[in-house]
Amino acid sequence: MSQTTQKAPERPRKKSSEMHGPFSRQNLKATLLKGYLPLLIATLVMVLPLLWMIISSFKLRGEIISMPVQWLPHSAYGGNYTIAADKVPFARDFLNSIIVTFFGAGIKVVLAILTAYALVFIRFPFKRVVFVLILVTLMVPPQIAMVPNYVFIVGLGGMNTYWGIILPGLASAFGTFLLRQQFMTFPQSVTEAAEIDGASHWKRLWSIVVPISAPAIATVTLVSIVYEWNDYLWPLVIIDDPHMMTLPVGLTLLQNVEAGSSQWGVMMAGTVLVIVPILIVFAMLQRYIVSGLTQGAVKD
Repeated sequence: MSQTTQKAPERPRKKSSEMHGPFSRQNLKATLLKGYLPLLIATLVMVLPLLWMIISSFKLRGEIISMPVQWLPHSAYGGNYTIAADKVPFARDFLNSIIVTFFGAGIKVVLAILTAYALVFIRFPFKRVVFVLILVTLMVPPQIAMVPNYVFIVGLGGMNTYWGIILPGLASAFGTFLLRQQFMTFPQSVTEAAEIDGASHWKRLWSIVVPISAPAIATVTLVSIVYEWNDYLWPLVIIDDPHMMTLPVGLTLLQNVEAGSSQWGVMMAGTVLVIVPILIVFAMLQRYIVSGLTQGAVKD
């Protein structure tokens, strides 16, 4: 008696788009929702106000506050920049900001390099205690020292002076911490070989350690430049002469002179003059940020 064998029904094959893998539909959907979408939202939140400010600086007074919203001006109007430059000495304020940023950030970076080198390569008593005290200063708001610094600087005659603006902010706990973590990853065999060859600490620092740690130093430099350029509260306290004001303080003076909603275009133009230089510097040095920050990611 012949038996008929029945074939098991074949399972339908999965389409290539439904199969598991890096290019599957599920993975692409998860990448879009969990990766690109949050990144796009964060970018829009940061970029759109900046873009709106730049566009508004070329609008007439009525175009900024018009309803419904007028996104683009009928024609680019550069009179807002002319009015801002006439009301406030932005050229002088720009020079003041360059001087304060150059010397303030430069001295701050040099001090951070020297301090971090001493904490890693030089033996002295209570070295860890000193490092802990430096970390403690990161937790103290700078506003707490505002009054003591003001009394001290004014007592020395630093009112309306460059050194009066620069002196209280020369120490950088963040820069010292970041460079210390970077220097700790440095191969000791290299410094020991240089020491055997008779190289002093000064020569080892500037000939070996600093060139190899350039990305981390560039990161500290960028952070210091941004901080010095955007510093507002301390220059506002210590400066009352319009010709000694930095750009952020000059922007406040412009706001006091050009009061009212009809002058938003002038305020936007002044703000663009303040932020564009630092954006250029950031664009030039931004490629060092990630490498500089990750180089110090080691355990103590």
